Amino acid sequence: MKGEGRKHATASPCAACKLLRRRCTQGCVFAPHFPADEPQKFASVHKVFGASNVSKLLREIAAQHRGDAVSSLVYEANARVQDPVYGCVGAITSLHYQIQALQAQLAVARAKMLHLRMSHAAHPAPFSHTAMATACTVSSSMSPEHKQLMDPGTTKSVFPLDMAMLDQSNLGEPPIWSC
Repeated sequence: MKGEGRKHATASPCAACKLLRRRCTQGCVFAPHFPADEPQKFASVHKVFGASNVSKLLREIAAQHRGDAVSSLVYEANARVQDPVYGCVGAITSLHYQIQALQAQLAVARAKMLHLRMSHAAHPAPFSHTAMATACTVSSSMSPEHKQLMDPGTTKSVFPLDMAMLDQSNLGEPPIWSC
């Protein structure tokens, strides 16, 4: 067939070749990673790193690792476009602070649970959760499954924590349930 030995242009140029206004060949290093339907992906990488640098980088990396490298380049480029000073380091730092805040909240919650368990062990509640269930009126809008859970004849606790342990009156907070 005519032209088999030479590199031929693809049906649609990749986003890189389209932006660079050049012919996209079969051996284009950008084509597998920057499809024509995602032009912004290459535009941000080109703006931050430059097409020549990205091309050199992709040629030096083994083919099986190029996809990961492109993902990293796109992530860093997008982060640099949004935050030119810190880039992805700013995002990582922000996430690190969020993790620290959540760990502090978790520590406070665990301390409150321990306090409740200790106060419950030192001063047992005057009635158990089954007595509380009989004292509380069961709403008519409750499903049969929920009514079964509130049945005083239930022999084992259906809640992971004893209901009396959840009484927060020792902490000066309102109780989490009402009758």
